[in-house]
Parts: sequence; C-alpha cells; structure tokens
Amino acid sequence: MGVVTDIRSRERSAKLAAGVSCERAGRSGKRNVSLFWRIFSLNAAGLVVATALLLGPVTVSTPVLAGEALVLLAGLAALLVGNAVVLRIGLTPLHRLGRAMSTADLLVPGTRPEVSGPAEAAQLIATYNTMLDRLQAERTAGAGRALQAQERERHRIARELHDEVGQTLTAVLLQLKRVADRVPGELREEVTLAQEATRAGLDEIRRIARRLRPGVLEELGLASALRSLAAEFTHHGLTVQHHIPGDLPPLAPEDELVLYRVAQEGLTNTARHASAARAALTLRPLPDGAGVELLVRDDGTGLGTAVEGTGIRGMRERALLIGAEIHFEPAPGGGTDVRLRVPAPPPGDRPADRTGDSP
Repeated sequence: MGVVTDIRSRERSAKLAAGVSCERAGRSGKRNVSLFWRIFSLNAAGLVVATALLLGPVTVSTPVLAGEALVLLAGLAALLVGNAVVLRIGLTPLHRLGRAMSTADLLVPGTRPEVSGPAEAAQLIATYNTMLDRLQAERTAGAGRALQAQERERHRIARELHDEVGQTLTAVLLQLKRVADRVPGELREEVTLAQEATRAGLDEIRRIARRLRPGVLEELGLASALRSLAAEFTHHGLTVQHHIPGDLPPLAPEDELVLYRVAQEGLTNTARHASAARAALTLRPLPDGAGVELLVRDDGTGLGTAVEGTGIRGMRERALLIGAEIHFEPAPGGGTDVRLRVPAPPPGDRPADRTGDSP
C-alpha cells in the first residue's frame, strides 16, 4: 500500500509540474500589460493633452467662461473615469483571489481562481494556484502516511486484544465453568452471572477487534465485508439494508480499504447521531468501467448546520488519499447521503495485473 501511495504522489507531482509549465506557456504567448504601465499610460496621456493645450492657441479667460469651465470639467471627468476603469480592471482579479483564499479548504478540492488581469495580478494568481496544488499534494501524501500508520496500529491493537485479552478472558470463562460445577447451590447463581458477564466481555472484545482489523475484507473480499458490516449495524432499532452486487470491477487494496472504512464511519455516524430507523448501504459499478460508487443513506435528522467533526474530515482525508470524490448531501425525504466515487485504477495497477509479480 505504501508503494502505491508513493507512486501516486510522484504522478501527482509530475502532473502538477506539467500544469504549471502549460500555464506559464499560455501566459507568455499572450501579451498582458502590467497595472503599472496601464495607470502610467493613462496619466501620461492626460498630462500630454494638458501640455498641448497650454502650448496651443487654446486659452482660459479670467474670469473663466462657462464654455471653458465645461471643457475643463469634461476633461477632468474623462481622466477620473479612465483611472477608475483601469484600477477596476486591475484590482478585480485580486478581489477574486481574496474570495478564493478565504474559502479555500484542502480537504474540499474546488476550482482554482482564473489566471487573468494585469501581469502582476496574473502572476500572483498563478503562484497562489501552484502553492495550493503543492500544499494539497503534500497534505495528501502526509495523510496517506498517517492513515497507513493508523491501520498498522489498528492491526496491532486488534491482534493484542485477540491474543492477549481474548485468551485471558477465555481462560477465566473456563475456570468459572469448573468452579460452577463445584460450588454450593446458593452460590451457583452468582457464579453463573459472573460467567455471563465474562462471556459478554469476551464477545465485546472480539467485536472491537473485528472493527479494528476487518479480517473478512482480507479473506473474503469487499462485497462480503460490506454485507457483514451491514449485518453488524442491524441492531437496537436500526435496520440496515444492503445492495451489493458480486460482479464489481477490480479495485486496488487501498481502494477497498477506503470504501470499507467510509461505509463503517457512515453507519457509525448514523447509529450514534442520526436518530435513524433505517439505513441503506449500496455499492454499484459506474458506467463504462469508470470505477465504483458507495452510497450510505439514512432517514435520520440530517446534517443540518452542525460543524463537521473528526469522522467526516477523516472520510474526506481517506477519499483524497486515493483520488476519490466524496459528497455529503441531504437524502430524498430527509436524512443524509454519503456518496463516495472511487475511480478505476490504471490498467497496470489493477489486482489482476499484479498477480504475475508474486514469485
């Protein structure tokens, strides 16, 4: 998984460099007068006209006649309007850049401000776009490393829970069973209650271990893992229906892991915060083999105006890691839709194409 992430990071950096080169080439092929020369040219033109009038036959009477005052006011108005137009044209791209900077979010990829306007403004906007692309690429690479470390830690904790705590509780349960056969009748009920509490704790440890490390995903595949996840959340008044076909297109292992984690987090939010009675988990292939789409829909209270928590931001980071699109929208009839679109991996990166690499 780490190798694939590094390859994608290098591909993203190469595309970024190519985009910057094309952008610079486009700017160099089009003449763009700087804001300084625009204002200087307009002021110079006004001063030249004023000098020509002073040196020419045109005179101003004392006191100033009405016609002469009208001509002077018209010239002043024309000069002011020209300055205003030049400044408006020159500063509009900067205002647009300011709005883009105030709404930029690296977790929500959006459109970049258009590179336009005078040379200084165009260069500033292009530099900002390049900086934003670089920051987004670096954040994606950093998020990939953090998520990989998180998955390794999940596996370690799940293994320790299963091997250490699980075995200890199993031994305690067996010991209680032997004790229950020997205790007097008046104490047998208490020992039975201790057995039930130990058995419930053991089941909870196993459930936590399964959630930390989805072994069914590695052993049986994504479709079976999502069906098992839907069955796990069908409890305490929440009914989860699943629509998962068996003929899914081939996906990279990190893509399957992100799909599983997003589905898990979406159902967790539904169970904890949505006050929903029904939820649906749908996975379908996109047309023309473009990838797959995961949809987690509930009939709960919806997102409303609540601030995004760590769960939603974690889903956004996972989506960015594999180049997927994730959207949180109101569901038809109320509730929330979590929609994740994962693009198909390149032909050389598909699981079927990597089988020959194994000895």
